[in-house]
Amino acid sequence: MDKRVSQQYMMQQLMSASPARLVAMLYDRASSLLTEAIDAIQNDDIERRWRANQKATEVIAHLWETLDMEQGGEIAANLSQLYGFMLKRLLAVDVENSAEAAREVIQLLEPLRRSWHEMAKASDGDPAENTDNVVPAQITLSA
Repeated sequence: MDKRVSQQYMMQQLMSASPARLVAMLYDRASSLLTEAIDAIQNDDIERRWRANQKATEVIAHLWETLDMEQGGEIAANLSQLYGFMLKRLLAVDVENSAEAAREVIQLLEPLRRSWHEMAKASDGDPAENTDNVVPAQITLSA
């Protein structure tokens, strides 16, 4: 029952979040998954490391695939290169069992995560404000 309530709360948060807040949440998720992968490496839990790294890879791949290259211009182009680099480093997490590779990606994610949280906070403060033209990634929710 408790898990179901938690899932309902999370769904409510997702459905009511601004586009900027959704992107910030994706960065949070990727960072927490990579932290979990590091912990799993330190505890020799290969399966847990693999699961956490795969999920983090999916989040970053989603961010990469949803970049709006047309509207995002140079920022989107730079993010595209950065996401590609991150995905290559995440291969090392599994292939080399590398906590260092996961730490590198977290360090790259952190300034982006903070920026998106600042943008989300600004957009949450003014519901009339449309952040679509400053959001380099469009988030889509599928059923």
